[in-house]
Amino acid sequence: MSPANEPRLSKAERTAQAREKARQIREAQVKKDKRNKLLIGWGIVVAVVAILAVVALVVTQNIANNAPIADQGPTPANANVHGGVTLLKASDVTKSAASTVSLASLPSAPATKPATITAPGTEAEAGKPVKVVAYIDFICPICKNFEATYNDQLTQLRNDGKITLEYRPLGFLDASSTTNYSSRAANAAACVANVSPEHYSDFVNLLYAQQPAEGSPGISDNDLKKMATQAGSANIDSCIDGKTYRPFVKVITKEASVIGVTGTPTVFVDGQQWDNKTDFTTVLNAAIAAKK
Repeated sequence: MSPANEPRLSKAERTAQAREKARQIREAQVKKDKRNKLLIGWGIVVAVVAILAVVALVVTQNIANNAPIADQGPTPANANVHGGVTLLKASDVTKSAASTVSLASLPSAPATKPATITAPGTEAEAGKPVKVVAYIDFICPICKNFEATYNDQLTQLRNDGKITLEYRPLGFLDASSTTNYSSRAANAAACVANVSPEHYSDFVNLLYAQQPAEGSPGISDNDLKKMATQAGSANIDSCIDGKTYRPFVKVITKEASVIGVTGTPTVFVDGQQWDNKTDFTTVLNAAIAAKK
């Protein structure tokens, strides 16, 4: 039957049909609104769960980063009991076996600050290259400036056999990050010294090249692991996760305070503290000349 032959709907039927269509539209809209509200509700739940997970992770990491550190522990191989790793020619370092350190073994701090600091293990040795010993902190911007200014010269003098360069990384500026970054970075450097001493210098350079700002969380442990790999080190993941050398860092940081070190960099040249005012190159050349 063609549309022309279809019976015409009465006004009441047309009205009823329109009402039915309107009802169906309203019901469809109600269902759609309910569906959208449900999706929004679940989206909010998922977002809240995600936020809570992130907060829990941050809290857990902060608790781990700020957990008490033991007062004694192992030293890494190739480091001395004063916290130093000594760089020689090229990628060589002074080799040594692992030992232990303890806060209980440290002397008491003097009643008054000494006019001249005497740092253990920095004394000149006859017939040996000049000893350069630097107390450093990996978040210290002045330490980074020292490295940027003198690293090439120090490297050349090492390669020429005229000096040795010993780094003693401290946790002095832990309060300058929200995660004790200074101690975490020093621990990572100790981990590298223990398993890949030939890449220690490269790792130190990388830590300064990517130095975080003071007041920031610092570089994460996961990124420190990646940086060690980038520097060529063997895997140090378990060493970082286990905070293996955090007691070591704690003890040497305390020792530095006991002897009178109050800031970084504090540098000694054959036992004499550099005053941070006299041109360092002049001081270094004078020490080298005195060896001849």
